[in-house]
Amino acid sequence: MKTVDLIIIGGGSAGLASAISAYDNGINDILLIERSHELGGILNQCIHNGFGLNYFKEELTGPEYAYKFIEEFNKRNIKFLLNTLVSNIKDDLTVTYVNEDGATEVKAKAIICALGCNERTYGQIMIPGDRPNGVFTAGLAQKYINIDGFLVGKNVYILGSGDIGLIMARRMSLEGANVIGVSELMPYSNGLNRNIVQCLNDFNIPLRLSNTVTKIIGKDNLEAIEIADVDEKFNIIEDTRKIIKCDALLLSVGLYPFINLLKKINVKLYRNTKGVCINQNYQTSIKGLFITGNSLHVHDLVDEVSKESIKVGKCASNFIKNSENKVLKTINTTAGNNLVYLLPNFIDVDDNLSEVTFSFRINKIINKGTIVIRDNDKILKKLNKMYMVPSEMITILLKDVDFKNIDSIRIDVVED
Repeated sequence: MKTVDLIIIGGGSAGLASAISAYDNGINDILLIERSHELGGILNQCIHNGFGLNYFKEELTGPEYAYKFIEEFNKRNIKFLLNTLVSNIKDDLTVTYVNEDGATEVKAKAIICALGCNERTYGQIMIPGDRPNGVFTAGLAQKYINIDGFLVGKNVYILGSGDIGLIMARRMSLEGANVIGVSELMPYSNGLNRNIVQCLNDFNIPLRLSNTVTKIIGKDNLEAIEIADVDEKFNIIEDTRKIIKCDALLLSVGLYPFINLLKKINVKLYRNTKGVCINQNYQTSIKGLFITGNSLHVHDLVDEVSKESIKVGKCASNFIKNSENKVLKTINTTAGNNLVYLLPNFIDVDDNLSEVTFSFRINKIINKGTIVIRDNDKILKKLNKMYMVPSEMITILLKDVDFKNIDSIRIDVVED
């Protein structure tokens, strides 16, 4: 059986950044596996600008952002496989992959999963009605128009105000389509404020909050949809039902981490999100198995994926070099009031642990609030913060505390 020091699964922004980081931290025997025919991942179809402002301090398109990392990756002569699908991972860190040469097993000292995320489909959200042609996830529509040159519709409606849906509203408008409107089930948008302004407001595209698609109409091809307002309990308000004629419906109804490979082995999952539990070093409950990027949790910006993955590459390198310190105790963390989830899920305390960065999302808009980190009844840190929204991930650093004397950590967001 082949052996390598580090296997990285996924050649998008997370995989590339973690590979570069691991190499620069002394791990040269790396194999990166990518199922597509090219490196770069989803960035290759994101031809709009807005990438790189945080990481490179310049505005780039998705392909330009990917190219910068691919250039650095290639400079290091890291081994990689394209058109190769990972079919299995074992808890002893053996990976099976399949390509035109057949099936191959390779064993690693560490694995970094950088598998990205999937879009929710209309089957998953169970929209009533017919199942005609003309209903697409926003990401698939983006691929069709940006990569394949195929306009998916001329009269378009969008369900969901996630960032990719907002970006596709602008993209379809620029290609001459009539974007009739955007419905959002929640009473707030799930996209970044800058995308609401640049993609909807600048193109006079209406955003209907507390509104959803209640029916899909059409036999062979989409002919119309029915929309309606919902109340605070998401019940349909009957007298608001309205028929809208359209030939394309784009769904931007949420992303979820792709972890199918990890569900086959004994990886501990987080009950709130069904994602993977990690410690402060992005290591899962299986020693040597790390996870990063959108396969861990969905990030707001690719810049943040890159920063995180550079950390993960270093953490995996330290593990391979046996430079991890002995774990003295484990602290469990809890997502408290108004939090949807909290990462890390547990903290492995060693002699060198001096700080931990927490990431979380909240479940409603809070105009003015206080983030409170506590150990039982003892407050470890308080931070006042204005205008927190579910669409933006919050990070907070905890340092200058003695982790050896902490029993548990809970984070609450208190509305002032």
